[in-house]
Amino acid sequence: MKPDWSHIHNHDIGGFPGILLTFFSILYGIAVKLRQKAYKLKLLKSKTLPGFVVSVGNLTVGGTGKTPAVIMLAKWASKKRYNVAVLSRGYGGKYRAKVLEVSNTHYIKATPEESGDEPYLIAAKLPGIPVIIAKKRYLAGRWAYEKYNSNFFIIDDGFQHQALARNLNLVLIDARNPFGNNCLLPKGPLREPLKQLGRADQFILTRLKGHKSENHTAPFLKKKFPNTPVFFATHLPDQVIFPNLDESYTPEFLNGKRIIAFAGIGQPESFKETLTDLGANVVYFMGFKDHALLKQKEIRNLIRKKEILKAQYIITTEKDWTRMKVFFAGEPAFGYLAIRFVLKTGQENFF
Repeated sequence: MKPDWSHIHNHDIGGFPGILLTFFSILYGIAVKLRQKAYKLKLLKSKTLPGFVVSVGNLTVGGTGKTPAVIMLAKWASKKRYNVAVLSRGYGGKYRAKVLEVSNTHYIKATPEESGDEPYLIAAKLPGIPVIIAKKRYLAGRWAYEKYNSNFFIIDDGFQHQALARNLNLVLIDARNPFGNNCLLPKGPLREPLKQLGRADQFILTRLKGHKSENHTAPFLKKKFPNTPVFFATHLPDQVIFPNLDESYTPEFLNGKRIIAFAGIGQPESFKETLTDLGANVVYFMGFKDHALLKQKEIRNLIRKKEILKAQYIITTEKDWTRMKVFFAGEPAFGYLAIRFVLKTGQENFF
């Protein structure tokens, strides 16, 4: 049986499993500390790109909404006439080359399987903006500079990638569940100790919905890091799209509809909550690990559930659609909910 990491990362696990997790977290923490020390002493050096570099990242594993934030930022920079390029590691992609062009200034060149779902989605949402992936983001940036004369580089999920220097560090934090159980991996969700938030230039609290925890996160950040601005953002449903029918509707379309839903994102339950908030009657929901690919029998089960439960549609996230669309090619009732990232306060100051 696979461990439920979402549960582990949000609770204090006792007994022998807790002791074992604590041991590995201590080892992980030592490794992180040594790495930070190496950069501080210049034993490891950050390379620079010829342009403005902004990182969009977070401190925890799991979803804080980085992909929609990258898309929002890239659209803004492009409107300002910068030559924008998005640089990503391509997590989950099967590419073998040192550098892979997911898209150029004209069309998408890679498949979701090659690039990973997030870079592919970013490329699909940003026509005309090159998306380049490489394990060494510096190589991706040099590629974009030399081929497209890029001068505004956005590092997707770049807070921990200190091998590439940046002009601005944006750190996204889920307002509802900012740091889980406050432990380092693998016992908790933290990639680095909380004090490393001191490297951030701006905090963006995401997924604001009036939860109690939101009332504590902003004061905590302002107290611990008084010189770092805190902005507030939310993820708003944008469109319901049925790609096999080439039809799209406003999110209100889902109100009162009986639907089957699934999500393989950092926090799948948040997707179910979004659908419920739109008035959808979610008669069956399946959440699974971020970036995972459903098995054929699981897909058949979803389609069968739709018939048994007399659901009208099967709805997923836009990110999951990039991975799953080929398996639902003949299913007209298969659709996805597109999301947009919106700053709730201080938009002018942020930009």
